[in-house]
Amino acid sequence: VHLVESGGGLVQAGGSLRLSCAASGRTFSSYVMGWFRQAPGKEREFEACISWSSDNAYYADSVKGRFTISRDNAKNTVYLQMNSLKPEDTAVYYCAARTFYSSDYDLRQEYEYNYWGQGTQVTVSS
Repeated sequence: VHLVESGGGLVQAGGSLRLSCAASGRTFSSYVMGWFRQAPGKEREFEACISWSSDNAYYADSVKGRFTISRDNAKNTVYLQMNSLKPEDTAVYYCAARTFYSSDYDLRQEYEYNYWGQGTQVTVSS
């Protein structure tokens, strides 16, 4: 599985960006997809994830109400719509795919995902 993020850039505080992550693989529709971010000097952290059917989506408290994750299985793409951006949202944003099943999991954890993109930089100026 190959993941390629796009859509990052420089935006003013209060602005919006939409990140995209294009995935290879014929079974994209069965993957759980997630977005993480890593700010300078910090650990990579969970932001959002979405089930294969889009029935379930989960968010970190820091982005709940501002970010929306969605997916288009016909296009093998997952999106992260980011509104009301803040300077503290500045980070490299990573797309991740979970292609395996397990009965016990915590989708906020990096180890639950087995494929990662290269990341896209988002910079929010004050």
